[in-house]
Parts: sequence; structure tokens; C-alpha cells
Amino acid sequence: MKDFKEETILIVDDEEINRAILANIFSPQYNIIEAENGQIGLAATQEYQDSICAILLDVVMPQLNGIEVLRRLRLQGLTKKIPIFLITADAGSSTMREAYDLGVMDVIFKPVVPYIVRRRVNSVVELFRARHRLGAEVERQRDQLLIQAQQLAEMGMGMVEALSTAIEFRSDESGEHVRRIHDITCLLLRDTPLGNGLSESQIKLIGVGAVTHDVGKISIPDAILNKRGRLTPEEFELMKTHTIKGAELLSRIPQMREHSAYQYAYDIALHHHERWDGGGYPHHLVGDETPIWTQIVSLADVYDALVSKRCYKDALAADVAMNMILNGQCGVFNPKLLEYFRQVEPSLRKFYHTSKGA
Repeated sequence: MKDFKEETILIVDDEEINRAILANIFSPQYNIIEAENGQIGLAATQEYQDSICAILLDVVMPQLNGIEVLRRLRLQGLTKKIPIFLITADAGSSTMREAYDLGVMDVIFKPVVPYIVRRRVNSVVELFRARHRLGAEVERQRDQLLIQAQQLAEMGMGMVEALSTAIEFRSDESGEHVRRIHDITCLLLRDTPLGNGLSESQIKLIGVGAVTHDVGKISIPDAILNKRGRLTPEEFELMKTHTIKGAELLSRIPQMREHSAYQYAYDIALHHHERWDGGGYPHHLVGDETPIWTQIVSLADVYDALVSKRCYKDALAADVAMNMILNGQCGVFNPKLLEYFRQVEPSLRKFYHTSKGA
């Protein structure tokens, strides 16, 4: 059988003479497929639906009449993709009404008048072509806008990540600190029941929020941020303001405020120094008043600080750091969180260049 690629008209009629008349009208412009009954017409539509630009469908046929063919084509959604013309000698209103209800574009009465049927079919085919072109262009522009929006979001988040990393360098910490906090947080949410009820997309957004947890340190003077000795009470009070300043800063970045991660990032920046017993800051939240993801970031931050070298201390072995956390030497944490953290802690060591413990 001929390979019909495009601009094909399917003629479905049980009368050979009728098919010949219609084929003669349209063969100069289109490829022609002929079907002698509704069953064959349905099969041809299935096989060549991507190249058929119009179907000329007789009403009275053996096996399947034109109305039944229409019903099946509509169920398959093809009446919206391919313009269908009903060819009939019956001018009865019931047949025409049902045909139009089923999605027929036009009804052509027998005997056909060549120049009229040619003009009506060509006009509708061109309308469908224009609709397809417009739809394709709208789809292309939509995809382009989505790509641009994604690029802008990534650029905005890239700026936030760069700012977070710059702050880590300013406090004499490795720029890898924020990445490790991100990775530890996501691991605990994915690999333990702590993340139950969270989708993968939510976990990724929480990971973004973890990156910005200390962004408020930009407001802290270097002399306090990098002080080697113990902070005075006045200096510590000033240091504690980095939580509030961080949340304020995030709220003033339009790209961040409009990002899906904002709600997580804001809470993490503001509350990652809260403690289970209410002894944290700035709002002295108790227990699960602090969301679990923020509790995780808090614990990950403490762990990373212990096992990493800082300007004011050497790195501790992982086992030592873990014992300090479990024994309550580094603050009070959710007992459930501590248990799951203890279980996965050996896996966390892969985030560090060397194993500090064992």
C-alpha cells in the first residue's frame, strides 16, 4: 500500500462510484485513501491518523454506518484532531443534529457539487492547519517561557547559594559546609522515618533551605564572627541576631520570596538554633513547635561544626562528636531525631574528605 505521509483525505463510502467522484475532486491536491465500509474506514483512520487531514464519511453503509463510525471516532478523541464531513442524501433533522453533536464539521448532501464541496473541505482543512500551527507556536512559546523562568529561578538560587558560601568563607569555614548541611539534611529525610509524609520535591526544597541557614551572619562583625576565645555576653547576644537577620534578608530577596523553598528557608534561618527544651533562640520554641526539618538542620550544623576544623578549634573525631551530641554536651535535641541520627551517622562520614573517628 502507498505510504501516505501528509495531506491525505480518507473517503468512506460503500458505493464505488461515489468514492470515485470524490477522489476525482480531491486527488489533484491530496493523497486519497478509500474505504468501502465503516469498519475498514475505522481501521484506516487508526493507521493513518497522523497524515489524514479530512474524512469524507457516508451515512448509510453495511457493517458500520456513518453515525456509528462517528461515535467511535469521538470516543477516541479523533473528531477534535481530524475534520469530518458527513456525506448524505438524508436531509432529516435528526441525522444532522446527531452528526453535529458527535463532532462533524459540516454535512454535504448528495449529489455533490464539485466546486462547492472542494471549497468547503479546503476551507476547513486550512482552518485546522492554522489551528495546529497556532497550537504548536503557543506550545513552543510556553516551553520557552518555562525554560526562562527556570533559568531565572536557578540564577536567583545560585546567587543565594553564592552568598551563603561567601559567608562561610568570611567566618573562616570551608565553603563546603553549606553543601554538607544540605546533604546531611536530605539524607536524614530520605533514609529515615523523619521524612515520612514528605515528597521528593519537598525534600529538595528543604535542602535548598538548609543551604541558607546561616545567611544572617552577613550582619555579624568579623571581630565577633572569627573571635578565637569565648564570646562575651554582649557579643553572644549580637551573634544570636543572625537568625532574625537571616530571615529578614531572605524575605527581601524577590527571587527567594517567590521560590517554592522560601517557607522552608525562612523557618530554617530563623529557628535553627531553637532547642527541644525551649532553651534555644530567638523564640524559645519547645519540642515540635520547631518543624522537624529545621531540627534536622540544627543537628547537622552542630555535627558538622564538631567534626570540621575551624579558626578557633581543631576537628574532632566523628565518634567523639557523636558521643558529645548524644550526651547532651551540645544542646538538647529531639530524642527521636537523636536515635535516627545515631543510626545513620556512619553514613554521614562519606561527606568528609577523611574519616574522623572509628
